[in-house]
Amino acid sequence: MANTKSAIKRIRVEQKRRERNHAIKSKVRTYVTKARKAITADPHDATTVEAIRQAMSQLDRAVTKGVLHRNNAARRKSRLAHRLKVALGETGAE
Repeated sequence: MANTKSAIKRIRVEQKRRERNHAIKSKVRTYVTKARKAITADPHDATTVEAIRQAMSQLDRAVTKGVLHRNNAARRKSRLAHRLKVALGETGAE
């Protein structure tokens, strides 16, 4: 148990941040999962592109709020784009 006033405040602040970060991460995971399912279901559908756009937007927001590292978000966005490209049957060498 914390003894000093500053340690007690630290516990309160960390609890708030933990809850906020968890909510943001959960939202990101939800949108990324929706995008992946949309790619699997029908990569040519317009809603698939919209789902990917929303997932990327949520990843960017998480970076802005300091929940995710920018490289982590960039990697996840890249992987989503790559999944879509593979699902559409596009090749890199043309």
